[in-house]
Amino acid sequence: MSAQEIISTTQDHLDIFDIKDNFAVLKNGTVCAVIQTTAVNFDLLSEIEQDAIIAAFSMLLNSITFPLQVVIRSRKLDISKYVEKVRKVESKIIDPLLKHQAESYRKFVQDVIKVNEVLDKKFYVVVSTTNVVVTQKGGGAFDWMLKLSGMQNKRVGVVNVEKILQDGRTQLSPRIDHVIREFGRIGIKCKQLTTQELVELYFDIYNPSNIHGQRIRTNLDDYKTAIVNPAIIEE
Repeated sequence: MSAQEIISTTQDHLDIFDIKDNFAVLKNGTVCAVIQTTAVNFDLLSEIEQDAIIAAFSMLLNSITFPLQVVIRSRKLDISKYVEKVRKVESKIIDPLLKHQAESYRKFVQDVIKVNEVLDKKFYVVVSTTNVVVTQKGGGAFDWMLKLSGMQNKRVGVVNVEKILQDGRTQLSPRIDHVIREFGRIGIKCKQLTTQELVELYFDIYNPSNIHGQRIRTNLDDYKTAIVNPAIIEE
């Protein structure tokens, strides 16, 4: 094993250079903002409401003059703790009728999860800068941030993060406001992820877990060091 291989770290294989001021800076100089959105159950709407949603979404697409990507993350949930909580509540009920109803509900939930997986779906819109400087070919887990823009994800050494963030903020701020405003017309609420939320999102991407209700309890600076077992707290 060579000396270079010994001193290499996992950060060398990530496309993210830094996360700061609610933006993700990639190694190719691209600045990305991640907006989390709610969803609309289209099938439950009336025909008139569906037509209105389609028209509003069409106007949104026609108004977009910059690249963006819609990302849907599905995550399997372990609700065994919830079932156990229902069981404990059930054991404390004295009224026979209420106890029977609680038991029926618990059995119903147990039967449902035997047949179907319980999924937690989250929706994101990624908005990125377009003035990418390309000098070296490469790729990685975050290529999806740029694929819709038709640009290849290529890495360069980011020297002045503050300058890149300043330029990126100037370019992205009106785009973010436009996306949030246009989605609001459809009845979809949007929120730009903060620095802490971005760290937790990317941490979860690289460390997938079926355990629901975990959150990072260490500081952001801790994730710039070689942590093998990040501290987490179960809620």
